Amino acid sequence: MTNVAQVVDAPASVWSAAKLRTMMTGLWPSVLLYSVLLIAAILALKLPGATDYVGADNDDGMRLVEVRDFLNGQGWFDLMQYRMGLGAGTLMHWSRLIDLPIAMLIRFFGMLASPQRAEALALAVWPLSLTIPSLWAMGLAGRRIGGTCGMHIALGLTAFLLVPSNRFLPGAIDHHNAQFALVAIMTAMLLEENYRPLNYAIAGLAAATAIAIGAETTPFVASVCVVVSVSWAWEGEPFARAAKAFGLALALSISLLFFGTVPPRLYSAVTCDNLSLGYYSLAAIGGGLLLFAATFASNANRLLRITALGAIGAVVLASAITIAPQCLRNPLADLDPLLVKLWLDGVQEAQSILALNRQEPFTLGFFYSTGVFALAVCVFRLAHGDRVRVHLVLLFLLGVSLAIAAVQVRGTMFSNLLAILPLTLLIIDLRRMSAGDSENVAAAFCYLSTVLMSVAAVWGLVGGLIGMQVENGESILQPASTKPSCTSKSSLAPLTEVPAGLVVAPSDVGVSILRFTDNRILAAPYHRNQGGMLTELHIGLAEPREAEAFLKGAGVTVLAFCADNPQTKELAKMKPDGLYAQLEKGLVPAYLKPMPTPDGAPIRFFRYVPAGS
Repeated sequence: MTNVAQVVDAPASVWSAAKLRTMMTGLWPSVLLYSVLLIAAILALKLPGATDYVGADNDDGMRLVEVRDFLNGQGWFDLMQYRMGLGAGTLMHWSRLIDLPIAMLIRFFGMLASPQRAEALALAVWPLSLTIPSLWAMGLAGRRIGGTCGMHIALGLTAFLLVPSNRFLPGAIDHHNAQFALVAIMTAMLLEENYRPLNYAIAGLAAATAIAIGAETTPFVASVCVVVSVSWAWEGEPFARAAKAFGLALALSISLLFFGTVPPRLYSAVTCDNLSLGYYSLAAIGGGLLLFAATFASNANRLLRITALGAIGAVVLASAITIAPQCLRNPLADLDPLLVKLWLDGVQEAQSILALNRQEPFTLGFFYSTGVFALAVCVFRLAHGDRVRVHLVLLFLLGVSLAIAAVQVRGTMFSNLLAILPLTLLIIDLRRMSAGDSENVAAAFCYLSTVLMSVAAVWGLVGGLIGMQVENGESILQPASTKPSCTSKSSLAPLTEVPAGLVVAPSDVGVSILRFTDNRILAAPYHRNQGGMLTELHIGLAEPREAEAFLKGAGVTVLAFCADNPQTKELAKMKPDGLYAQLEKGLVPAYLKPMPTPDGAPIRFFRYVPAGS
């Protein structure tokens, strides 16, 4: 028997080893360790070359503009962007749920630093902080399916997924990183095999929050609802409390979020790109009916439960057809063909796998290979009856995500995330086989190869190396340009020296004008601003005399011409006698008066002065 003296005299190294083992087996200590390492890696890669504290995506700049408006007194329910588009402005489809924490961080840091530094600190802290719930959820999921080893493999693979991603970089304040964390949380909750109600209540809350933040996750949320509903229909009474918790949490949460974020005047409106009556009613009806069925039919036989589930599905489908039939198709289906050609087809995250294969085939591996690999692993495991429920759930969620990703590449963010879990189980088994026979070179090779194939960045590196090969005797790589961009603060400085008015500029430049000046803009790359974008395109395509009619009708005061802008180049190519083509040749109509331009700036500004003024 060990006495007290022996314990007291135990070497400090023994205590340190015990603490280390405890730390490495605990979920939160491991999550915090991986989070610190991940954040340090992101900062080390990002900060040395950073030239701005806002992310490179237009959505990051627009989110900052919205947050500034909110901090300056624009109402919680007022989502209008009054400085964008035709007429009174453009009603945005984003949620205040993301604006709020960013605004609070800016206010907090504003007590310690200048306004610009406060913004910079807030925009760095917000995306980096979201790595913690993302890693927590994936670590929890890994531990649930593979124990401590599974937890560490899942954490490591998630960290390697996030390091090259631009979603968690300082300044990345659009809503995709929050959606990433919510998808991870929902998945982790569904993998809880003891069916504890709290886990499924969290899944319901996360599902409602994901819908409220952005409509992109709606198909995934629907697949989560299917998993829970089918699990109840198959399991019956053992799953009843979990199903009731999920249905109640979903119905209550979506109700609170609907009435807490949607303006009262829009309660009856149905829009398919954000939380509105359509998504609210379907989620509330589906959650409520699942709660009702789990309460009164859990003790019935399986056939009756499946029949009840079919009835719930029929009611939800009928509700969708009645309340929001337009949301059963692509929300961008009504986009003007000219905008599809000149704008949407150039947005990488909105491209299909076929379009990506035509334009950037070397990136296919990074976006799709780990997802397809994981899908094949799930099918193989199920064919051999290995951990059926886990692989069946992951197969379904991963299949839905890959189907979405095939239509729009932005879905690969979720498919690459979900791929981590079945690949974690595969790595555990191959590691065990390799360790059990250290002389088996084939087993070691399979183990190491699987680890590498489970990292999307490895596929991206291979694709990049292939793409760097010499074509026709010349490298396809071009030296990085040091020329100022049309969207930089210095390039747009002349707009701060004239009275604020309406500026017509390429849509990719519009957000920067909103951020750096007090001017209004005609165009910015958002589908709800079709009128403004189309007007800008027609101005560029029209012959100078016709273009003046557009300028006068829209109330434009300044025209910004960026010859290097891809869309501007395409317009000049399409219409050689159009206004942009004429400006490119240096032919300036009399109604456009040149403004002073900073030396070396790639953008030129012209005041619009109506003929005869």
